[in-house]
Amino acid sequence: MSWGQEQQGYGGYGGHGYGYGQQQYGQQGYGQQQYAQQPYPQQPYPQQQYVDYGPPAPVEETAPLPAVEPEPVVEPEPAEEPPAPKPAGRDRYFDTLRAVALIRVVTYHTFGWAWCGMVFPSMGIMFGLAGTLMAKSLERPAFKVVKSRLRRLLPPFWFWGFFVVLAMLIHDWMPGWQIVYWVVPLGDPPGNAWGEQAWEILWYLRTYLWFVLLSPALLWVFRKAPIPVLLLSLAPILVLNFLWSGPDNRFGSALWDLSTYLFCWILGFAHRDGVLRKLKPALVVVLSLAAIGYGGWYAFSHQADFGTYDLDENPLAQAFWSAGFVMLLMWAKAYFRIDFAWLTRFRRLDRTVTIFNARAVTIYLWHEIALVLAVPLIDQFWNVPAFEKWLPLESQWFMFGIGWILIAGFILLCGWVEDVAAKKKPQLLPGGPRASS
Repeated sequence: MSWGQEQQGYGGYGGHGYGYGQQQYGQQGYGQQQYAQQPYPQQPYPQQQYVDYGPPAPVEETAPLPAVEPEPVVEPEPAEEPPAPKPAGRDRYFDTLRAVALIRVVTYHTFGWAWCGMVFPSMGIMFGLAGTLMAKSLERPAFKVVKSRLRRLLPPFWFWGFFVVLAMLIHDWMPGWQIVYWVVPLGDPPGNAWGEQAWEILWYLRTYLWFVLLSPALLWVFRKAPIPVLLLSLAPILVLNFLWSGPDNRFGSALWDLSTYLFCWILGFAHRDGVLRKLKPALVVVLSLAAIGYGGWYAFSHQADFGTYDLDENPLAQAFWSAGFVMLLMWAKAYFRIDFAWLTRFRRLDRTVTIFNARAVTIYLWHEIALVLAVPLIDQFWNVPAFEKWLPLESQWFMFGIGWILIAGFILLCGWVEDVAAKKKPQLLPGGPRASS
């Protein structure tokens, strides 16, 4: 779930023109109405040149004062502008997409529904959002940006990995030199079958880390020829799928994942640079639907090869379906200037979205462990007659609910690591009154 959760700040992507001062002065008619009404006291002035100019002078001096005095009253206008900076660090549209993407990830890992990825391709969306944030951050020196991203990502990963590695060591795991990937996950970290459900999700962090390291070069190339580079970013997955499958090792796995989501990442660049907003709507819709159509066709026509139409099992279908889906979402954001500013009117919902974005890494890392722990916890409920009678202990929905309760516990217990990594004062829950002050 891209972080730049770094959690937009996950935001503030569209430029908003302010210019309130020009509008006020134009409406006031400064200098027009004021002097248009002055000729009456001034007409006698040139005719009676022998008269002392003293009496009219005070009128000339005092008349402008009431007119100029109200002008500072316009100063409250900037006082109404501070609410605009409120979303300046965050974009609630993107924040909401990231929150929904995380919910979809937990839902998929609970129920295993193959159609989840087609309804909402969460991984493609999170890579697209992360690409936008990365392009925004690279307005600063690249080395500092990459360093900041590593600082935000690695401490939560190390904290989580300490418990996972310790548990696998207790369960007879003997690591080799590959344990270095538990320090910097440039390749898939090793582990045993006992902890596989916990560490198999690390492919996302590994792919995100590679994109962060490659982004300075990718953004430079993209800005040389935006549209051609965006379209050609689908070429690597076509090459791997039809011409060369890559090496069968950690590098090969990373290459497949990078190729699958490269278009979504560069699409984030295109959104940030305003390229999407300049495209004709008909062209965007046609290309997006064509990509979705091809991805869907390939997924369903190759079920025999993969045993399912699940996009997570079919990289080529995932790449094209995500490309079309994410392009529509980001183009709509740019073209219609969607910002979800209305979300702030619903304080609890807005706070929930804030928590999801500020704790995105924590939720992603710990959600599988929460689902694993939910099973033995529910087993204990069977020993309580009242629970056995009244609770739907066999339902996956019940496990889904227990899983989220445990995720909330991990947010409270472990989420502070993200604050420390971001050099912020640790908070139990982000987005409270202190955070907004």
